[in-house]
Amino acid sequence: MASVLPFKIFVVEDNEWYGELLAHRLGLNPNHSVQRFTTAKACLEQLGEQPDFITLDYSLPDAKGEQLLGQIRERLPGTEVLVISGQEDISTAVSMLRQGAYDYLVKDENTLDRLWNIVGKVEQQVSLRRENTQLRQQVGARYGAAQALLGEHASMQQVRTLIAKAARTTITVSVSGETGTGKEVVAKAIHFQSDRAAQPFVAVNMAAIPRELVESELFGHEKGAFTGAVARRVGRLEEANGGTLFLDEIADLDLSLQAKLLRVLQEREVTRVGGNQAVAFDVRLVVATHRDLLTEVQAGRFREDLYYRLLGLPITLPPLRQRGNDALLLAEVFVRDFCRQNNLPLRHLSESACERLLEHTFPGNVRELKAVVELATVLADGEQILGDDLPLRAGRALVGAGSMLSLREQTTAIVQQCLDEMDGDVLAVAARLQIGKSTIYRMIQQQELRVN
Repeated sequence: MASVLPFKIFVVEDNEWYGELLAHRLGLNPNHSVQRFTTAKACLEQLGEQPDFITLDYSLPDAKGEQLLGQIRERLPGTEVLVISGQEDISTAVSMLRQGAYDYLVKDENTLDRLWNIVGKVEQQVSLRRENTQLRQQVGARYGAAQALLGEHASMQQVRTLIAKAARTTITVSVSGETGTGKEVVAKAIHFQSDRAAQPFVAVNMAAIPRELVESELFGHEKGAFTGAVARRVGRLEEANGGTLFLDEIADLDLSLQAKLLRVLQEREVTRVGGNQAVAFDVRLVVATHRDLLTEVQAGRFREDLYYRLLGLPITLPPLRQRGNDALLLAEVFVRDFCRQNNLPLRHLSESACERLLEHTFPGNVRELKAVVELATVLADGEQILGDDLPLRAGRALVGAGSMLSLREQTTAIVQQCLDEMDGDVLAVAARLQIGKSTIYRMIQQQELRVN
């Protein structure tokens, strides 16, 4: 088991008795590493130790709270700072919060309890951030190789060449292609081959966010900015600071928000909804869409100035039906990986299965291929996957010349057959097909799927 990193806390308090009290209380947790300072100078000299949390006395002998807070936020933007004062002053509290303080507490009999609760919340956030960093490193090993997008077709070789060129710079990248061609895989490949690989990769699907929440999602909001805003929320631009922000289905962004996004990208700073403090950020931007953005511009649905701001290095992903035998290469890889992940005997595609895959037009592209062959791996009885093992409802309808199903109908058929085979175990099906369990539950609730 990996060792748990200590949660580093700086207590900056010039009152000897009160400082010792704070340090003692916070040190009751064995995972806390607490250091105490009595001056702003002493605290600043030790910021290189990267504390996770700082309690800051507003009145120090060599500096006021706002001065030290500003220097801490500049050097350690990811460290939360709690300001503690001996006097209740609303204007001071508001000023501290605007400068980025996590909270402002007045010394009284309940301060220690409130402090303990706040530290617990921040510690959970730090723990989650560390887990995400480890996950990014693991994913980086997967996507960092030149084979992040497999395929022998010339069009895919060109895509890999462009990915490598993009990764060497911070140029904005615009990825286009049909649904399921791997646009997010391209974004991850660029990120994890770049010098930002250890920093956040944040993906946002613009089509999946309600229109009224997009601004808050991207830019964040302050507590009380609107009904339901019970706490400050950092937006995705801030969350991706130092790393890469992937905006999928960018063409779905509302025109009014396109203007705001353009300004934010030009100024390289964002103001949270309900706030008035500009927060600088540094992100590598990758955008994607299955539509033709230039056509959207000509139709008046997308701003021309934003279009040219986002164009950067364009990468176009070809549909699977135009990639020759790449479908068979990918299918073998998906089968092999699926068998390994699920401790199944290694299986191979038979000649009949290969023929059937090559006949298929794959409107759902690589995503559809992956779902189909993984389900076929589950259904196969022997070492070979036969043509008849491919999902029959989706497969027959797709291969038949006169009965083409929509992508939604294909997906529903695949999920339904997997549900039937696995006795309605939603969690198992979600794991097998690598889709969210909430998606399956929603399809059941909407009576698109049935559970026996």
